[in-house]
Amino acid sequence: MYFAVFDCDGTLVDSAHSIIEAMSMAWAAEGLGTPPSSHDVRSIVGLQLVEAIGRLHPEGDTPDHERLAGHYKDAFLNIRNRPDHDEPLYEGTREVIEVLDRAGILLGVATGKSRRGLEATLERHGLIDHFVSLKTSDDGPGKPNPTILFDAMRELGVEPENTVMIGDTVFDISMAVNAKVTAIGVDWGYHEVSELKSAGAETILQSFHQLEGSLRTIWGKL
Repeated sequence: MYFAVFDCDGTLVDSAHSIIEAMSMAWAAEGLGTPPSSHDVRSIVGLQLVEAIGRLHPEGDTPDHERLAGHYKDAFLNIRNRPDHDEPLYEGTREVIEVLDRAGILLGVATGKSRRGLEATLERHGLIDHFVSLKTSDDGPGKPNPTILFDAMRELGVEPENTVMIGDTVFDISMAVNAKVTAIGVDWGYHEVSELKSAGAETILQSFHQLEGSLRTIWGKL
């Protein structure tokens, strides 16, 4: 069996605008000053929420970070419920997911999103039935800790050498390295290609359609 695990935000869907807006709304709800810059918010995408906010607001303490996280969740839910809300799939995502599923590749997601948020995203795009494993911030320590990836492999009975992790941040790549699975970076997400390579990405995709060829090279089949 072969197992391809994807990050969500910045890899499958472009949700940066929603994340940045929700973070700004959280700062406003807490009565803080200037919200984090778009660059700074992108830099923490992939981490569990309280840890991410801690990096953006280092002068605060844990209760501050937890309160901001609550504001963020409320804001993001409001954004997601707007009639015009859109977090588009990256080009080629749907087609490649469908091809891999038909080929018998086990598909999973490992993300810093909540389970509610991940399921809502996948259901909105009609993709949830393609995935046999969903691991979220509700399931264990956040990236780059490899626990959720270890759990996914154990539950499916798949070995690390038959598993790949595809993601756009150093947190995705570092988690893959820590789990001793092949790390594949993408150049359309939120961290720089140079950062992904330094973190241990074995290859960088410039298009989702390149994933099929990369998997053939890694596994010798598809």
